Amino acid sequence: MSVERASAFWISAPGEGELRHVDVSCGDGDVLIRTLYSGISRGTERLVFHGQVPASEHETMRSPFQEGSFSYPVKYGYAAVGEVQNTHSEGQIVFALFPHQSCFSVPQPAAFPLPPGVPAARAVLAANMETALNILWDAGVGPGDKIAVVGCGVVGALAGYLAAQIPGTDVSLIDIDPSRAALAEKLGCAFSNPDDATGDADVVIHASASDAGFANSIALAGVEATIVEASWYGTKATKAPLGGRFHQRRLRIIASQVGRIPAQRAARWDFSRRMRKALTLLEDPRLDSLISGESELSNLPRDYAAILTDPSTLCHRIRYT
Repeated sequence: MSVERASAFWISAPGEGELRHVDVSCGDGDVLIRTLYSGISRGTERLVFHGQVPASEHETMRSPFQEGSFSYPVKYGYAAVGEVQNTHSEGQIVFALFPHQSCFSVPQPAAFPLPPGVPAARAVLAANMETALNILWDAGVGPGDKIAVVGCGVVGALAGYLAAQIPGTDVSLIDIDPSRAALAEKLGCAFSNPDDATGDADVVIHASASDAGFANSIALAGVEATIVEASWYGTKATKAPLGGRFHQRRLRIIASQVGRIPAQRAARWDFSRRMRKALTLLEDPRLDSLISGESELSNLPRDYAAILTDPSTLCHRIRYT
């Protein structure tokens, strides 16, 4: 068994992060990977950074290669892209659901080769694309549907992007930030602020993680429409305005969470097949617009809090040199 030395980003306490030296063991059947990029998933990582993971979900919300616990310290993340350093696949570029670390090893099935048309710098979006794909499955979007996506972060934007590929759909991204209009246009979607959004949607995808966004989702839904709740609120208490049109319109609210494959697909799809498909869905160069910034790993302890709190952050990419 070989051992390598690496630098890893750890959250040491609520609101505090640091780089630590770690030993990377690589046994038989493991793939040793030198990291090129990793991506910050702002919504989830912000909850972890500020200690807002409910104690009841400390085990269910663990990322695949997390170390430590949500009661701290914890090494958390799930969007790493790197180059294989051993085995017959040496030099191959792969994606893995691994935290922010300069070098790591995983079992071979956990290292997903990038399709030829997906550059390493864009592949950090793979976990978010996987989430968006799961949302579309849960939503049951069909040709011709009118779809409203409330919350134009990375997951909401990717869900809208996928929905817009379905023939005849009318997709609108809705966000309080007017600068997201250019992003929506680039991804083939209309854009609206919440006050001007039109209703009677067949499907509403809520991805803003806010009470106002959820209320807006209910207002936009047509009779017997489906609202897909794609947000994760952590320990935050939420208000759901169910006293108005919710009952009269016989609306249906369903949760979408990437940790489970929808029942109607579970017989044919597993997590590996879903990830491979998510990677192929990243071949479109327009998706580079979802990368809102880039930092060196060495600066992450200094920059992490600001990246997470900046509302303009989409996917912030970490570069390893």
